[in-house]
Amino acid sequence: MTLLSISCSDEAGTLRFGETLALALRRNDCVWLVGDLGAGKTTLARAIIRTMAGDEFLEVPSPTFTIMQNYEDMHVGQLAHLDLYRIEYEAELDELGIDEILTDGAALIEWPEKAASNLPAPSLVISLSQSGEDDARMIEVSGEANAVSRVERSLVLRKYLDDHGHKESHRQHLTGDASSRAYETVHRDDGSHVILMNAPTQPDGPPIRDGKPYSKIANLAEDMSAFAGMAYLLEEEGFRVPQIYDLDLDQGILLIEDLGSGEIIDKNRQPIAARYLVSMETLATLHSKVWRNEVKLPNGKIHHVPPFDKQAMLIEVELLIDWYFEWKTGRVPSDQEYSEFQNIWSELVDNVLLSEQSIVLRDYHSPNIIWIENVEAANQTGLIDFQDGLIGPSSYDVASIAQDARVDIPVQLETELLDHYCKLRIPFDEKKFRSAYAIMAAQRVTKVLGIFVRLSKRDGKDAYLAHLPRMEDYLARSLAHPTLKRYREWVETVLHQA
Repeated sequence: MTLLSISCSDEAGTLRFGETLALALRRNDCVWLVGDLGAGKTTLARAIIRTMAGDEFLEVPSPTFTIMQNYEDMHVGQLAHLDLYRIEYEAELDELGIDEILTDGAALIEWPEKAASNLPAPSLVISLSQSGEDDARMIEVSGEANAVSRVERSLVLRKYLDDHGHKESHRQHLTGDASSRAYETVHRDDGSHVILMNAPTQPDGPPIRDGKPYSKIANLAEDMSAFAGMAYLLEEEGFRVPQIYDLDLDQGILLIEDLGSGEIIDKNRQPIAARYLVSMETLATLHSKVWRNEVKLPNGKIHHVPPFDKQAMLIEVELLIDWYFEWKTGRVPSDQEYSEFQNIWSELVDNVLLSEQSIVLRDYHSPNIIWIENVEAANQTGLIDFQDGLIGPSSYDVASIAQDARVDIPVQLETELLDHYCKLRIPFDEKKFRSAYAIMAAQRVTKVLGIFVRLSKRDGKDAYLAHLPRMEDYLARSLAHPTLKRYREWVETVLHQA
């Protein structure tokens, strides 16, 4: 059943829809391009490929005679472009390995009706037909509900840009993350660009405790009001965050400043110590301020910064029990093991909630710190991805950067970073802070171990498993602190006995 119809008055409209479609495609998508000769299938395919490649002049030969042309390093992985017009036997497809391509890539297939029984089922069927003038086209989109909804969302984003002064802009995939958010670079006709944040409100997950879903218990952001609110608070206090140019919080669309691509790690993904030290200085400044926990948004609503409370901390550490435990040991925990785990963490959380409280950015590590050159030292660390910000133990973000989940931080550098932070915070209760640091470092790693296994087992993102040895090493470091004695014993006797 056709779910979307798009009218393109000329070839430029078809090319623009190709860009829109390219931004909607994901890994594993199989796209059938259907239509008579001259309907515009190859024109549309070229627009999709050039958008993905970020090169409007890329040579895109028709695969009429070669049957298949491959393109590497697209945001969908490998992209295969097939033209089946000249195949004589459906069995010819067996040697092309389309199923294998779709496990880690996507495919655009022209003339799929020539070998439909030998093709993977389409996630999208794009039907093109001439309409009136030679270059006018009617495009109908059908397919799997999830895939069609992505196309529909991409059309919404295109309309938003058109309606807000960016009608001549071109879109390019920038990145996605472990959440439902995605980012695009919007190239404007004057040569400048902005970042489009695409973050539609997500439905709540199933209730898991007291009738509440995980997101509500953990106090995760449910829409982009939280990003905007945190941005305004941080900017008000002089921290370098992306300027918000335009936003529609109801639709989950923001146009924001591009802070650049500077990193605090080198090309070999090794930490640049001097930049990590500056990043720690940013935290010391942040934690020295008194923060309010609410801010008025442009739509008149108030964003309340939620607390990093006991419920949130406990539901996070239980991700280890829910996902990592069985992956590590090959079995589920006994009732006694689970109860002891809960008791240990209940006591630790009660302890850490008595420590210093401040703004917690929650993901303060290398992917979310933009290094900005040629500015005053206080503005060298650009902050992004802070929509899940809370009011909680200041030690959490210190642990986030000193035990970076994506980068190997040597023990010596972690010690140097922690010492540097403590010197900057004098006078304060350093002994109490170091105890809180050990607890929050262990809490964060315990959570992340569960998240990385969940990303693999539930979402098929196996690349996250490569980070587990690093996280296990970080946990061992934290467990050496005396305040974590009971948790260390639990880990050694329960997790490590397998």
